[in-house]
Amino acid sequence: MQPLIVGIGGTVRPDSSSERALRAVLDNVRAHGVRTELFTARDLGFAMYEPDLAQRSPAATAFLDAVRRADGVLISTPGYHGGLSGLLKNALDYLQDLADDDRPYLHGRAVGCIVSAYGPQAGVTTLTSLRSTVHALRGWPTPLGVVVDSTAQPFADDGRVADRKLAAQLATVAEQVARFATAEIRIVA
Repeated sequence: MQPLIVGIGGTVRPDSSSERALRAVLDNVRAHGVRTELFTARDLGFAMYEPDLAQRSPAATAFLDAVRRADGVLISTPGYHGGLSGLLKNALDYLQDLADDDRPYLHGRAVGCIVSAYGPQAGVTTLTSLRSTVHALRGWPTPLGVVVDSTAQPFADDGRVADRKLAAQLATVAEQVARFATAEIRIVA
């Protein structure tokens, strides 16, 4: 079976730069023969995470089931005041429900980290925060994390990546997650 990479985008603005970047990486991942599943704001509109709540919404259950099956993860967030979007942070908090799984949280999975921000300072600060969160969830951030400077208008009107350097960085993150996921499948199978 082909590996599965789950993409998680944490912005409520459809067609945002962080969502465009995530879609570009997922396109690149599929070129490596890997299946993908995408969760954007419309899929992540869960109630605030409550650890003791016995029931989860169908949307939260679908998200958790996908992450459970994932061989790798891609996370793309806007940089809001040096941190992740609240929507994304809440979705990641739901991963606590995977604590008692055979592969808890993001254990043993490569996680590609992408941040889009209005200027590089907020992007780099948010990327550091996202990597720390991934570590806390036992994931392995890829060696390359990408910061998209939205002030540079890196995307064409049709959503394509217009900036060649950014396109190369997004392709590298895709390759790193796909190769790791493929290697894991060979070891486990």
